[in-house]
Amino acid sequence: MSKKKKIVCLGGGTGTSVILSGLKKYPLKLTAIVTMFDSGGSSGKLKKALGILPLGDIRQCLISSSATDVRFNPLNYRFGYGKLKGHSVGNLLIDEISRLTDGDLEKAIDELGKNLNIKAKIIPVTLEKADIVALLKNNKKIKEEEKIINCSDLSRVGVKKIFLSPEVKANPRAISAIKNADLIIVGPGKFYTTLIPILLTKRIKEAIRKSKAKKVFICNLRTQTGNTDGFSVEKFVEVLEKYLGKGVIDYVIFNTGKPSAALLREVKKVFPKAEFVKYSKDLLKNKNFIGADILDRKISKINPADVLVKGANKRTLIFHDSKKLAKIIFSLCKR
Repeated sequence: MSKKKKIVCLGGGTGTSVILSGLKKYPLKLTAIVTMFDSGGSSGKLKKALGILPLGDIRQCLISSSATDVRFNPLNYRFGYGKLKGHSVGNLLIDEISRLTDGDLEKAIDELGKNLNIKAKIIPVTLEKADIVALLKNNKKIKEEEKIINCSDLSRVGVKKIFLSPEVKANPRAISAIKNADLIIVGPGKFYTTLIPILLTKRIKEAIRKSKAKKVFICNLRTQTGNTDGFSVEKFVEVLEKYLGKGVIDYVIFNTGKPSAALLREVKKVFPKAEFVKYSKDLLKNKNFIGADILDRKISKINPADVLVKGANKRTLIFHDSKKLAKIIFSLCKR
């Protein structure tokens, strides 16, 4: 019997969760290396109030890779009243278990994972605290994930570079997972505040470059208002290569599916300026670019208790189709 392929996903809560929910049904060894630089929502509030690492993306990956139905998963519940209104039970529970294990966050994640029967290893990209900083082309600095997300200047002025303050070391478990992977996935996710910061964590991009694994970039479905306005598939790849290096990515998966007029109207109500990511027809002839209809046409409802997030563009309404995406990824494992 052949060994199970090891797949490592680098990203955040939403995008990586979609991948995990589809791949967990395949005979694979899954690992998610998760961003730890959030500053908004429940995670950000707890980070500032309790001095803990942001846990929201960890929570989402635990939920999506669990055998427990998402609808009934206790980590998915948010308080709808009182002083804890808007906070996630999952974030609080992970922090509390961490305290019971003498502050060992990784042990807390592993213990929760056993109880939820998760189908993946969930690894924080770092165990150190840092904020994301965007240096614009006019030399203005925007610090913290939430402020960058809500800043229109990134698209209007342009980004000179993204960096972490302070610089932080990668989790050794993350480096080990990348080294031993058969296939590494970057994305989808918020480009400047999730994907690029993971690559900026010390030793991560070097480990990816040295790894013998196939490297895959999954492009976002939509542009992000204020951050990636006007980005095409080619532009996403171009900017990614500035941080990761040219020729590192072997395959790029992107969406060719078109939303219905009704779906587009619903999306425009919340994201009036966001556009579905465009691409050149020439990419369809390139064997390293995999274009497919991977658009999930169901609209995700925002939890009414999710009141700690500022800005409508913080929450995604539409996602990649997890089943179609998983099928493509699994086929790449066999190439």
